[in-house]
Amino acid sequence: MPLIKSTISQNLIILHITVFIWGFTGILGALITVNAAYLVWYRVIIAIISLFGYFCFKGISIKVSIGTFLKLFFTGAIVAAHWILFFQSIKMSTVSVTLISLSSLTLFTAILEPLFKKQKISSLEIFTGLMIIFGIYMIFKFESRYSAGIICGLLSALCASIFSIINSKQIQNRPAPIISFYELIGAWVWVSIYLLISEGLRAPVQLDQSDFFFLLILGTICTSLAYVAGVSVMKELSAFRVALITNLEPIYGIILALMFFGKKEQMTPGFYAGAIIVLGTIFLYPYLKDLKQKPNFKTPIG
Repeated sequence: MPLIKSTISQNLIILHITVFIWGFTGILGALITVNAAYLVWYRVIIAIISLFGYFCFKGISIKVSIGTFLKLFFTGAIVAAHWILFFQSIKMSTVSVTLISLSSLTLFTAILEPLFKKQKISSLEIFTGLMIIFGIYMIFKFESRYSAGIICGLLSALCASIFSIINSKQIQNRPAPIISFYELIGAWVWVSIYLLISEGLRAPVQLDQSDFFFLLILGTICTSLAYVAGVSVMKELSAFRVALITNLEPIYGIILALMFFGKKEQMTPGFYAGAIIVLGTIFLYPYLKDLKQKPNFKTPIG
């Protein structure tokens, strides 16, 4: 039992560090000048190369069955959609708005995970979801000029919820780096197809020095390293618990955004009220869940 608790604690620490790195991803997305689809295209190919180098250095076999490859390859399409929508949201609004919209990941996971696993949806998770919806409604109301960015952020969260649930099952049977590698290959292929259809794959002639530097950080530290870490912890932690901790990303990201961009990231009081409702609900959830699981606790709902 102590060993299990120790393993869970280690995974929680890894996840928190990973989430901080993800919080910095939004900053890089705002700093990089290329559009969202090309940004993801470059990000993924850098991550694939760095992961392949890691496999060669460690002498790790990357062989998988055709069935496994296809599952991971098609999951890569969802990963690609998540990232494109995420960066598009940043470019259409602000880092702060995008990260709070991404907090709806908890809501989507609360609904979808029980459906995927054929379990009953908890009344507590429904309550959590409703509070998050109310908080996001407030943000919509007071930051209506960023409506398109908020919608992209919400759709990005939906995609993230789906592939998180899929990966929570995949990690039980294969190593996280292998899952990440083939999903990233899938993401790169699907983004390439999207660019081929939408823009004829007209890549920018060249990246300026700052874009290249930021993309290098984004592709290695914030993608290959963080993505592998984010998937690996799912072996011990549920997708919903991962989603809850992932919602620290807005806090890290908003603080970093204010440090980097100052007044550009300052929102209306209504935005912060909505953000407090969303994040407060997320942090209150573990306490309420623990209370509900006690034998003498009775819920009036369901």
